[in-house]
Amino acid sequence: MKILVLVGAFLLTVAISPALMASSWKLDKAHSMVNFSVAHLVISEVTGNFTDFDVTMSASKDDLTDASIETTIKSSTINTNNEQRDVHLKSDDFLNVEKFPEIRFKSTSVEKTGEDTYIMTGSLTIRDVTKTVVLDTKYRGTVKDPWGNTKVAFKTTTTINRFEYGLKWDAVLETGGFVAGEDVEITLIMEFAKE
Repeated sequence: MKILVLVGAFLLTVAISPALMASSWKLDKAHSMVNFSVAHLVISEVTGNFTDFDVTMSASKDDLTDASIETTIKSSTINTNNEQRDVHLKSDDFLNVEKFPEIRFKSTSVEKTGEDTYIMTGSLTIRDVTKTVVLDTKYRGTVKDPWGNTKVAFKTTTTINRFEYGLKWDAVLETGGFVAGEDVEITLIMEFAKE
């Protein structure tokens, strides 16, 4: 009986060990961004961002290789600093924000590839299409801010083909190129506070 009690106590200690408990991280929206860029007329590019988004992260390992990350972006908050273009991007030619109000990402794995680099794999859903994407992620460091909060930051990049997600509007130039590029470069700058 004593052995069973000791085993039970050991298992309880392991189960609640802080090292094994998942830590939750809250997004610091004031210091985070979801940016994108697309080629324009082949020779230039248009940049933009989404102004309303949320990211949740939890991890139990210090190196964050078991991190679980979920992102929700309000598609109606797309902003390219051009009202007419933004209205078009919100239409069914592109995002159809009325029918598909959210863009979602959910991580499936995180692999450490260097001292401060990771490869994150996950599912990205735009409109009604979900595809696997790979994001190159750079760990920017962990610090204590002046108010005693533990902060961590990352910069993540990936490129997707917008046609694969049903954003298929385009016009062809005389030279054969597209008015709007096929590939979309996405950059996420994320800062989190440990809860």
